[in-house]
Amino acid sequence: MHEALHKLGLVPFFTQQLADTDLIENRLARVTTVQRSVNTVISEAGEQTVELSPSLRQSPAIERPTVGDWVVLDESLSRIDQVLERKSLFKRVGAGSNTEIQAIASNIYTLFIVTSCNEEFKESRLERYLALCADAGAIPVIVLTKIDLIDDPDAYVSRARDVQSGVPVEIANALDPSTLDGVRAWIDESSTVALVGSSGVGKSTLLNALAGYSLAATSEIRNQDKRGRHTTSHRELHRLASGGLLIDVPGMRELRVADLDQSIGAVFEDIERFAMECQFADYEHETEPECAVLRAIEENKIDSRRLAN
Repeated sequence: MHEALHKLGLVPFFTQQLADTDLIENRLARVTTVQRSVNTVISEAGEQTVELSPSLRQSPAIERPTVGDWVVLDESLSRIDQVLERKSLFKRVGAGSNTEIQAIASNIYTLFIVTSCNEEFKESRLERYLALCADAGAIPVIVLTKIDLIDDPDAYVSRARDVQSGVPVEIANALDPSTLDGVRAWIDESSTVALVGSSGVGKSTLLNALAGYSLAATSEIRNQDKRGRHTTSHRELHRLASGGLLIDVPGMRELRVADLDQSIGAVFEDIERFAMECQFADYEHETEPECAVLRAIEENKIDSRRLAN
């Protein structure tokens, strides 16, 4: 395998999709940014800007290239002809009245779900990101930032671990490199990691700290309402000098999961387990008599907040 492409995350899953091995050497590339119909890709030859083929421009949004995709360029190397099958896909339902499925980033191995140790920390939001991660097929890691601003980060660690059993939780002060070892351990030389979370929680600061230099603009959460400012305006795949690739995803105001059945089963396994004991499968678990889920809440076996979420 070509060393440069391996460092970009190329694995046999993608090369096995190509019958012509010459394509790997000359025309295979990975998408690093997407802005309207123009894409930036990187290949053995370096970084360049390309357009979409007419057929891709007319295809549904979910089928068009997104950040992290492996693509095949045409012979002129000026446009994308083919998007290879994705190993994983981070997607969501469009915001507002838009119900189109939107591809956010693809071929991600690990998803850093970033939240800060202050009023921004909300279990319900973490559950939604975990549901998106389950839908994507990536490994979730909850990263707690701004631990330097509180006296007891262990309380937030405990709350984060209670959101979903078995999900790793790391803590980090992005301004202190000595606290980043746990986060760095999830990044190897060819892995692709995406960072998601609300605006202002420290994603860009964490990205810069992991890179060792400034890749993205940063800002703080507003003091008056604890809401974040958007500093990342677009998705971009960054290569780290130490190895590995990071995708910083802009904060999303609305999180609507595309594949509810799979993701709810993964994140709310405790509720699903009790729901199996209900008399009828179409229970909404609100007022039905002999509802096993409501009984579990009364017996403090399930948090009512989780059911509402």
